[in-house]
Amino acid sequence: MKATQRDFARGLPSGAANCSIFFFCGPDEAGASAAATKIIEGLPDAGERIEISGGDLKRDPAMLGDEARSGSLFGDKRHLFVRANGDEAHDAVKALIETTDAGAGEAAPVLIVATSATDKARTAKLIEKRKDGMVAMFWPPDLSSVAVSVRAMADAAGLRLGGDLAERIARAAGLDVRLAQSEVTKLALYCGADPLEPKTASIEDYAEIGAATEEDGFQPLVNAVMGGELPRIDREIRRMRELGLNPVGLLLAIERRAAQLAQITAKLGPRGSLDNLGKGEKAQLGIFWREERDIRQQLTKWHARKLDRLIPRLIEMHRSLLSNSQAAEMLLAQGLAEIARFAAKR
Repeated sequence: MKATQRDFARGLPSGAANCSIFFFCGPDEAGASAAATKIIEGLPDAGERIEISGGDLKRDPAMLGDEARSGSLFGDKRHLFVRANGDEAHDAVKALIETTDAGAGEAAPVLIVATSATDKARTAKLIEKRKDGMVAMFWPPDLSSVAVSVRAMADAAGLRLGGDLAERIARAAGLDVRLAQSEVTKLALYCGADPLEPKTASIEDYAEIGAATEEDGFQPLVNAVMGGELPRIDREIRRMRELGLNPVGLLLAIERRAAQLAQITAKLGPRGSLDNLGKGEKAQLGIFWREERDIRQQLTKWHARKLDRLIPRLIEMHRSLLSNSQAAEMLLAQGLAEIARFAAKR
């Protein structure tokens, strides 16, 4: 079965409880990962989490079925979380499905977050028509859709958000629903909110505990890196350290801009121009007046082939930051300087 981004914004899609293989794809890795987290939280007994890389499955396709049907070390339930690039998991999923259909026995839930894949990928085609499978594709969100998600998070936590606070939280999280959830959780704790005893949160409350806004934090560095503005990089990285910006959150903002540029490039074609797009088309692509000048400049730096090389590099950086949290700032600074130099090349 297929689900949509909107389905997950409202909660768990209907039919999810009957599925055991999930394939989440699209250019919004943050949204895909958040959907996987929702599924895991909705499992009656998620049990032990087993993480597998797509590269490992590509080298050993039988690993997925073996792990899915193996018992936990402590005899508990388990679920498998796979981070893949494109169709790396295809052969492993095919083998798992074939053995399941042949009566090999019950398998643990398998959740695949596939960066650089779409719902037209070969892996998606294996799963989408099965009653026990779900495919969903995630596009980079806009401010209003993330604000809706923030309000839903707040309702679940017993928070009433006054004024434009939902939009402010969405903006501060760089439109990343995972970071937004963290902000809502902190705000609920600060306000002493509970689903059984809701509390109203004000902008002043959020100012006490909130992260720096995207405009004050992420965006200047995103524009310097993606624009290949080498003289600004040292200064912006120093500001990143002074503000204590989250390295993973900042990298996610870079990933979203790269995905946005790829989407715009595909829409325009080889000889297209932003001037040929109407206001509605620009809004669909996330191009708003405050950012249009920067996006125009960045489109001159990043043609389709360069973007094809950039996205795997961002995935590699993301994995490196997650596995080396102590050195995350240094690794990110090195990676961003490398990307900026690549952007500056003709």
